[in-house]
Amino acid sequence: MYVDMKLAKPAPGTTSLDGLAQEGRRAERDGYAAVWSAESSGDPFLPLVPAAQSTGNLMLGTAVAVAFARNPMSLAYTAHHLQLLSGGRLLLGLGSQVRSHIERRFGMPWSNPAPRMREFVEALRAIWTAWQTGAELDFRGEFYTHTLMTPFFAPEPSLWGPPKVYLAALGDRMTEVAGAVCDGLLPHPFTTERFLRERTLPTLAKGMSESDRDPAEFSVSLSGLVATGATEQDMARAVAAVRRQIAFYGSTPAYQSVLASHGWEDLGHELTTLSKSGGDDRWQRMGDLIDDDVLNTFAVVAEPDRLGAAVRNRFGDLVQRFSFYAPYDHDPAIWLPAVAELNRSR
Repeated sequence: MYVDMKLAKPAPGTTSLDGLAQEGRRAERDGYAAVWSAESSGDPFLPLVPAAQSTGNLMLGTAVAVAFARNPMSLAYTAHHLQLLSGGRLLLGLGSQVRSHIERRFGMPWSNPAPRMREFVEALRAIWTAWQTGAELDFRGEFYTHTLMTPFFAPEPSLWGPPKVYLAALGDRMTEVAGAVCDGLLPHPFTTERFLRERTLPTLAKGMSESDRDPAEFSVSLSGLVATGATEQDMARAVAAVRRQIAFYGSTPAYQSVLASHGWEDLGHELTTLSKSGGDDRWQRMGDLIDDDVLNTFAVVAEPDRLGAAVRNRFGDLVQRFSFYAPYDHDPAIWLPAVAELNRSR
């Protein structure tokens, strides 16, 4: 199992590029296999530039870039040039986002997200193939059409080929798309060992079989909820924060299929109702609804020196990449024993 790291947001007032370069160097030094940059309050690709320039072997991923905020051609250029800059180390993680953000924040069209995403990835691959081989670009789909590529606008081919494409998915249709046309899956953090084993991976296999894909060439990269701390007080704070994060995700109707797979539908309805109740303390009250059984099902809870073994025991036969999702303040060094343990068992 490869251990990855999410790039931290630069602290206010710092030089962002310098800070991100240092993050990349630290990640490589500490034994991480990749860093992933998110698209939240900024561009997901720019932070990978200083990380690429300051490291030699570290893989560089987006988790995730919002596909529907862009078009296949513009994204193909960005990913291709970052693949060249990094020497073939890009992992292009894509996600659909939700309709309100696509239409109201990005001002882009929304329709049939799973078929549109499949076509988006197919269009990306057609564009990259044209650049790599010099073949005529002739992609015609329901959502995207790309039929013009003259030599002036075609970048140099990549010595490393196109980047690997990962897709974020929770529901069956998007998971099947990942298996059919992508190189990897980014499951939503709001998942469990049972849901991965009984729902996600069989759906993924169905998508692969329809496209005659080789499972050995596919990778599942999970950002998994973890709670740990060097002291009892730190552990208590971590557990409380993870309970609130589980409650937040569990209040979202689109995610409640995971709760349902464990027979916790009533908990999902209660969380949704409470999330709409108003009041500054509602998130704390929602967290209080997450008992130890739910907590330990959704999160790996262990002391730092036991965390690596606990992650491996739960997910070792299910995922190929893992990153620590810790929604609380912590010292980055807290993960080093787990990184070392997981690297030994790789």
